[in-house]
Amino acid sequence: MKTVSVIVDVQNIYYTTRQAFKKNFDYNAFWAEVTANRELVSASAFAIDRGDEKQRQFQNILRAIGFDVRLKPYIQRADGSSKGDWDVGIAVEALEQAPKSDVIILASGDGDFDILAKTIIEKHGCEVIVYGVKALTANSLIAAASLYREIDSALLL
Repeated sequence: MKTVSVIVDVQNIYYTTRQAFKKNFDYNAFWAEVTANRELVSASAFAIDRGDEKQRQFQNILRAIGFDVRLKPYIQRADGSSKGDWDVGIAVEALEQAPKSDVIILASGDGDFDILAKTIIEKHGCEVIVYGVKALTANSLIAAASLYREIDSALLL
């Protein structure tokens, strides 16, 4: 049985599924698919914490499914811009889990992760499976992945 580590870029998945389908991502269906016939090493969901109750409930649902929810505060700057990104945290987590895993599942369409996927494949011999919304996933990330799984109706609520 292959070992798997699952990493979710929650903001990316939320906004891309909403934009493309006007629906929410089905984390239960995703969990069932990515853990089927695999031994789970770790599962992390990286999210931004805005301190709102609905978000806390969602985060508790993710925990109940089996995710370790990693939170970073949402920062609103004085100039009106905002910051809340987990790219470095996601990369570090993937690189830490790669030596322990046969498969890394990355749920994100962010092209910044193309070099991460290539590095994990080349240096650790891991399979990197990327889940993303086709129209909103960087072509460079799709090309870098061992396998690309398009988010479709089977993974939407």
